[in-house]
Order: sequence, then C-alpha cells, then structure tokens
Amino acid sequence: MKRPSHSETPATQFLRKHGVAFGENYYDYVEHGGAERGADQLGVPGSEVVKTLVMEDERGAPLVVLMHGDCKVSTKNLARQAGRKRVEPCRPEVAQRHSGYQVGGTSPFGTRKAMPVYMQRSILDLPRVYLNGGRRGYLLCLAPDEIVRVLAPQLVEVALED
Repeated sequence: MKRPSHSETPATQFLRKHGVAFGENYYDYVEHGGAERGADQLGVPGSEVVKTLVMEDERGAPLVVLMHGDCKVSTKNLARQAGRKRVEPCRPEVAQRHSGYQVGGTSPFGTRKAMPVYMQRSILDLPRVYLNGGRRGYLLCLAPDEIVRVLAPQLVEVALED
C-alpha cells in the first residue's frame, strides 16, 4: 500500500511524547476485514495484531479492551474481572465519540476521552505487537511492555478462541 504523505495521528503524537519506539506498517484496509486482514498482509500471526475494542458497562461508561486479533473477548469474564455488572461492545458511532477514532482505525493511544484500559495478559508473552495507529490501514509495531508503561492497563484473562 502507498504510504500517506502525512502519517501523524493523535496516537503517534502520544507515543512520541512518551518516548515510545515504534514502527509503521501500512496495509490495504477492507471494511469488516478485521485484524486478520492486517496480519495476512503483513505476514504475521493473527495473535500479534492486537485489536482495540471500545466497550461500555451497565452505566454506559466506556472502557478499552486490547485483545489478540485471532480471539474474541468474553464480556462475561471481563465484567467480572473489571468489577462491572455487564460489559458490551459500543455501537460504532458511540465508540467513535469516545475514542475520537473511526471504527477500523481505533488506537488505544491518544484517545479523545481518558478511558480505563484492559489488556489480555497473554499479549505480554509476545516479542512485539501491531496495534492500530489511528487510521484505517495503519498499524504500529511496538513492544508490549511499552503498552504497559504508557497506558497502565489492568491485565485480564478474557480471551476466547475465535
């Protein structure tokens, strides 16, 4: 894919401000292609492409979940581990309002609203991960330890095989 002339996003600005080293990767975005599309085009395992999911609890309070691209989130387990009664995915327009990013391009970095972040614990077992960089077809590569350093996510065990 052709690299855009201007790749700076709120996510890359956030990472630069916090001194995080990252690589930039571009791929041809396809509507509903999911993390698998990016993984296939970059030639990396689906588990290394980490999805950024915006969800909400029973009060409508937003939260971010970071999950392996080849897994789903057990919302029941997430609610229990997060101390909530219920957790469910936000509607796309609500997720966009909370994050400031278009669905399919949501990054956990530089979100419009500060939201609690929950991360699947096994992501830390990977040498590197690819997360959305703030626009569709744009993945950032970084060490999972850096996610912990700059976002201080609560580590959870909520993965379901896709």
